Amino acid sequence: MERYLETAVAALAAAAVALFLVEVVHRITRRFGRRSLLMTELTDHAHRPFQVAATVLAVQFAARFSTGYAVGEGWRRLLLHLLILGVIATVAWLVASLLVVVEDTALARFRVDVPDNRHARRVRTQVVMLRRLTIAVIVILAVGVMLMTFPSVRGIGAGVLTSAGVVGVVAALAAQSLLGNVFAGLQLAFSDAVRLDDVVVVEGEWGRIEELTLSYVVVQIWDDRRLILPTSYFTSKPFQNWTRTEAAVLGTAEFDVDWAVPVQTMREELRRLVEGTELWDGRVCVLQVTDATGGTVRVRALVSAADAGSLWDLRCLVREHLVAWIRDNRPTAMPRLRTELGDASSDLPWQWVQPRRPVRRLTDTEVPDDARVFGGSDDGDARSEAFVGPEEAPAPRP
Repeated sequence: MERYLETAVAALAAAAVALFLVEVVHRITRRFGRRSLLMTELTDHAHRPFQVAATVLAVQFAARFSTGYAVGEGWRRLLLHLLILGVIATVAWLVASLLVVVEDTALARFRVDVPDNRHARRVRTQVVMLRRLTIAVIVILAVGVMLMTFPSVRGIGAGVLTSAGVVGVVAALAAQSLLGNVFAGLQLAFSDAVRLDDVVVVEGEWGRIEELTLSYVVVQIWDDRRLILPTSYFTSKPFQNWTRTEAAVLGTAEFDVDWAVPVQTMREELRRLVEGTELWDGRVCVLQVTDATGGTVRVRALVSAADAGSLWDLRCLVREHLVAWIRDNRPTAMPRLRTELGDASSDLPWQWVQPRRPVRRLTDTEVPDDARVFGGSDDGDARSEAFVGPEEAPAPRP
C-alpha cells in the first residue's frame, strides 16, 4: 500500500511541478512579449493546451519511474497505456493550437475593414481553408498513432498495408463525392475564383459568401436567408462574382415612355440626381434610348456605385425619382395607347387614298379578276388551259 501511495504522491508532485513551470513560462512570455503579436497570441490561446500536455507528460514519466515494483503487472501496463494515449492527444491539441496561433497572426496583418480589401479577403480565405485542413490532418494522425499503440492493431496493420491498393480504390470510390468537394474547396481557395465576403449571384439569388469550407459554401442572401451549396458547385457550374476584381459595379434602370419624352432633359435630370447623392461613386452616369417599338421608347439609365449594396439603393432611387419627375413635370411622356376613329365609309383623307382612276363597279353576277386564279385574265386563262386534263375540253370563254 505504501508503494501505491508513493506512486500517487510522485504523480501529484510531477503535475504540480509541471503546472508551476508552465505558469512561470506563461508569465515571462506575457511580460516580455507585449510588443509582439505572436507572443501575445501564444499566451492567450496556447496556454491551456500547454498546461494539459505538460501535466499529462509529467504524470506519465512519474508513473513509469515510480511503478518499477509492478513490472509485468496488468494494471501498470493499462495505466501507462492510458497515459500514453493522453500524451498523444494533448500533444496533438498543443500542435493544433500553435498552428492556429500562427494562422491568426498571419490574418491580423491583413485588414478586411478597409475599402480595397480584395487581397486581404483572398489571404483570409486561403488561411481559413488551410486551418481546417491542418486540424483535420492532425486529428487523423493523432488517432492513427493512438491506434498503433494497441498490439492487435499493429498486427492487423501489416495485412492492411499489403492490400493498400485495393483498399485505396474502394475508399476512393466510396468517398468520391466527399473527396471531390474537398479538392474543389482547395481549388476555390487558391484559384481566387471566389473568396469570403464576395458578392455573387448563384441559383438566381444575390448574396454574399459568408462561409467557405472544404465541403460546402454558405451564401448569405440579401434577405438574410442562407443558401448552402457544395464546393463542387462552384467548380462545375457558372456563377456571377461581382467583386472578383473590384467592388465597384454598374447597374441599370429602364423606363418605357411615350415618344414625346424629352430625352436630353431627362438625361440632365438624371445627372442632377446622382450628383446629389453619396450612393454614386462618380464614374458612370449615362441615359440612352435603347429601343423604340410597340408604340413606346425604352430609356435606360446606367449608373455606377462603389459596391453592390450601394448600387441596389441607387438603382431604386433613380427609378423612384425619374418616375415622379415624368409624372409631375412631363406627363405627356407617360406611356399611352393611341386609337384612330372614323366613319364607316372610310373616306376621310387620312383614312383612305383615293385611286387615280375610277373603279368600275361589278354587278352581282360578275366575279372580279383578282378573285380567280384560273380565269378572269389572259394569264389566268392560260393557266386554266395548262391544267385541263387530256380528256377534258376547255370551258368556252364568255
